[in-house]
Amino acid sequence: MRISIVGSGYVGTTVAACFAELGHDVINIDIDETVVETINDGEAPIHEEGLSELIAAHTAPNGTGRLRATTDYAAVLDTDMTFLCLPTPQNDDGSIDLSVMEAGASQLGETLADKPDWHTVVVKSTVVPGSTADAITPILERESGKPAGEAFGVGMNPEFLREGTAVHDFLNPDKVVLGADDDRALADMRAVFDPLVEAADAPVVETDTRTAEMIKYANNGFLAAKISLINDIGNICKEFGVDAYEVADVIGLDDRISEQFLQSGVGWGGSCFPKDTRAIISAAEGAGYEPAVLNAAVEVNDRQPERLVGLLADHLADQRDHRVDGAKIAVLGLAFKSGTDDMRNSRAIPVIEDLQARGATVTAYDPVVVDNAPNYVDDVTYADSAAAALDGADGAVVVTDWDEFAALDEEFDAMETAIVVDGRRIIERRDGITYEGLTW
Repeated sequence: MRISIVGSGYVGTTVAACFAELGHDVINIDIDETVVETINDGEAPIHEEGLSELIAAHTAPNGTGRLRATTDYAAVLDTDMTFLCLPTPQNDDGSIDLSVMEAGASQLGETLADKPDWHTVVVKSTVVPGSTADAITPILERESGKPAGEAFGVGMNPEFLREGTAVHDFLNPDKVVLGADDDRALADMRAVFDPLVEAADAPVVETDTRTAEMIKYANNGFLAAKISLINDIGNICKEFGVDAYEVADVIGLDDRISEQFLQSGVGWGGSCFPKDTRAIISAAEGAGYEPAVLNAAVEVNDRQPERLVGLLADHLADQRDHRVDGAKIAVLGLAFKSGTDDMRNSRAIPVIEDLQARGATVTAYDPVVVDNAPNYVDDVTYADSAAAALDGADGAVVVTDWDEFAALDEEFDAMETAIVVDGRRIIERRDGITYEGLTW
């Protein structure tokens, strides 16, 4: 099929490249000329494992030519289906901001006014239940001058992509959810995903748009709550001198629980879990329901960075009366998780802010996050290696579980005071290091 993807962020670019890999002809539309040029040059505009190879394989002149990018919405007219992969950021009250989606839908609707035949529009972005039918569809109808269900179809296809493994997740899905309120749109969605479903033998769920929207929030809400629960259990284990990871290994053998997402630590971040949990909490409260468990999950998650810094402060106080005030602290890891350059809602942000509020000087290192870090935290020195960050430091905290941190050893010997508080259980305990795990 001929597909257009509006938006070339972490989701849009991955989806575009993966659809090209499945044999579809794909046009990626974005307002950022630099991003468009990068894709057309056969390169990935973001750090995502396997993405650069896919883009290079399917852009001209060296690839198949099934993928290209443009800033021109008129490219939609040469396609059969459009996926809206635009940001839905968080408002101050936790609700989602649909303004970018609405602007995209408006532009798309204007474009579809010039298309004489049927077109299917699929919302891929995460939006609260009712957004597709009550907000996006009316805009498409108004701007195109055409009725939904007759001149064009509208569907909802939530994404379940983890940053760092997004390409793998798309091509090897646990499930494919197709939400539509008319049969023709659903048939088009089924057709575009047929190659993926056949190759991956993935279960397909066909439902209405509201249910599809809610499935994404339920999925992320459940996982966020599971991580917060194991962190809460880990905090309790620490109080009793019990290894939380040993406990998690055993309870993970129960197939009702499973071993996934049972690594206790400094908490969850990124663009999805924080935004999605707060958005569905806000939506639920607006409807008159207080989601106590989800609120508790957010509260536990928000406390973990403070606990990490508190443990470091305790050790500094114990060793030669050091204080956080005036200390040089190395922060290892800035990305919200390994495998990505995304720092949105990274646990490193509150950790650094807490350290600075206590008077520390922060030197940070991340193997991937470099240029965009100053957009999230101020007054930080950025080292070009973990060794440089640790050199002369009075203490260190581990925030992201990059593999290279697990290989650190003699680098700790260059610290002024070898205190390491590990938020991800990746550093090996050894003599010469005062080591403290966050929940073990």
